[in-house]
Amino acid sequence: MYRFTLPAAVLAAAASPLWADVPAVATDIAPVHGLVSQVMEGVGTPDLIVPPRSSPHGYAMRPSEARALSGADLVVWVGPSLTPWLADPLQSLASSASHLALMEQPGTRVLAFREGATFEPHSHGDEGHEGHEGHDHAEEGHDHDAHGHDDHGHEGHDHEEHDHGDHDHEEHDHDDHDHEAHDHEGHDHGDHDNHGHGEKDHDDHAHDDHGHEGHDHAHDGDDPHIWLDPRNGQLWLGQIAEALAELDPENAAQYRENAEAAQAELAVLEEDIAETLAPVKDRPFIVFHDAYHYFEARFDIEARGAISENDARAPGAARVAELRDLVAESGAKCVFAEPQFNPGLIAAVTEGQETGTGTLDPIGADLELGVSFYPDLLRGMAQSMSDCLSD
Repeated sequence: MYRFTLPAAVLAAAASPLWADVPAVATDIAPVHGLVSQVMEGVGTPDLIVPPRSSPHGYAMRPSEARALSGADLVVWVGPSLTPWLADPLQSLASSASHLALMEQPGTRVLAFREGATFEPHSHGDEGHEGHEGHDHAEEGHDHDAHGHDDHGHEGHDHEEHDHGDHDHEEHDHDDHDHEAHDHEGHDHGDHDNHGHGEKDHDDHAHDDHGHEGHDHAHDGDDPHIWLDPRNGQLWLGQIAEALAELDPENAAQYRENAEAAQAELAVLEEDIAETLAPVKDRPFIVFHDAYHYFEARFDIEARGAISENDARAPGAARVAELRDLVAESGAKCVFAEPQFNPGLIAAVTEGQETGTGTLDPIGADLELGVSFYPDLLRGMAQSMSDCLSD
């Protein structure tokens, strides 16, 4: 079992939380920070735990980040599938805060990781949570009466397309994974009532082999890059607004108004992105690692394979050779790098072949934090794809 131990200096720095007139909100990654910033615009500004240029899968908090977590009234995070190391600090530093785990929210579209270096063609329509009985993330058929701060309705927004799997999330207290259908051998999740992530293995999403030594992010089970589907973002804006309204009734109207404006902006952006990608949607391409499944599925533009098995381990010679063959056979128009990782791997796959190269960044390392971050991230990804695939 993996245990997270905070350095003494970090614990000391976190001992005196910062207080404010509005709720103090801590967020895990920059895209989530961007969504919360939109909802809090004109009222307050959230704190960010993981800097955009750091890997969310393994990170050692600085004292200022631990202090922000300690002083939080609300923590908004993707969930332990993305940042397993953050589960223990949530208990030790932010046990009294409300926790909103976005990956567990009703209506969220959750997809499985794809397997192998090359991806088989598949339908994007009904692939969420294949083989995961008991996890319907669609809004229909959910009983969330005991959901605590995580059960925030999304009135006025029909997300009937989020019909992926059979995932009944019953009785969530914040983000405690009391999934009755996930009573694995030796792991009765009903016993974990206090935010649920302190010391247990996170079996419910098949991420019990995260390889915490060296923070190797295993690519199996559910794909946590869920923010790259703009409809997930739309959904969460409403849920974030309701979480904040509950903590801060005085500004509830402003939170809800901001969320509705941001949802409308994302609806228009989705149409714009679909138009941008329409001319290139059938052109083959390779990504650095399988982080874009949600974006591809939403806009029906599909990668043929990924260079790296995950974002912490370099591919072996056999995988590189397989991808070189795929580039040649498919006539791939572009191989996409990521700014945080070794560009030499791209050269190894494309050497001697007539294919372009581009860059995709699922975290937005070079974007300015704030209210425009999330739409800028999605817009930039679409433009990068279009530019490279159009050549």
